[in-house]
Amino acid sequence: MGSALFYCFLCVTGLLPALSYSQDDFVCSRATYYGSPDCYGTPTGACGFGEYGRNIYDGHVSGVSKLWRDGSGCGACYQVRCTNAELCAEDGVNVVVTDHGEGDHTDFILSPRAYAWMAKSNDKAEQLFAYGVVDVEFRRIPCRYPGTKTVFKVHEHSNNPNYLAILILYQAGKNDVLNMQIWQEDCKEWRSMRRVFGTVFDAENPPRGPVSLRLQVTGSHGSYIWLEAWNVIPGDWKGGVAYQSDIELH
Repeated sequence: MGSALFYCFLCVTGLLPALSYSQDDFVCSRATYYGSPDCYGTPTGACGFGEYGRNIYDGHVSGVSKLWRDGSGCGACYQVRCTNAELCAEDGVNVVVTDHGEGDHTDFILSPRAYAWMAKSNDKAEQLFAYGVVDVEFRRIPCRYPGTKTVFKVHEHSNNPNYLAILILYQAGKNDVLNMQIWQEDCKEWRSMRRVFGTVFDAENPPRGPVSLRLQVTGSHGSYIWLEAWNVIPGDWKGGVAYQSDIELH
């Protein structure tokens, strides 16, 4: 295993973090890592992201425990840095939440690539992996996806016109998605969708024709706001297809 994890570190040392930092205070915790043959994330994560959840930010992803927040924590970004001054880099690693998991009193179960990124160097990464669980500090940071707005993907299990499930990709900023609603044209009202798991919302017998969606997202100081995406998905939608919206989360 040691040589494979060493290779993980070599693969990431030339990459730049894709997320910007906030000024929030760090919180003390612990982190570990999970097994992965290629050091990336897993396509079966509890957020429902699939292959997106394996590759996003070059596999710098994590499962979380209490930060899961019943699935609303999916897609959130954190800066995580270990606290061993001899082994750990000052900036640590920026990760995206793609899964839920419980470790040994840990908040983060990192992909091997993300875990290796916390180390100062190749040989320090080897030592870091030997610990298995390390003390860390973390803070929430905005996710940044330059040139990409929020994307709605029709889940593969959807069946037009009887059943529609949607997951949210490229969730920028520091906003949690609390609820999703679909526009019911015949009643002229918004209809609540069910959070199936993670970031997947569904509706039985969805409205015919183009699909309009509305997201309830967290705002500042405990408030929330609604964001609308009109006709974001065409009426002939198909499972597995992703559609870009005009929604920008900050």
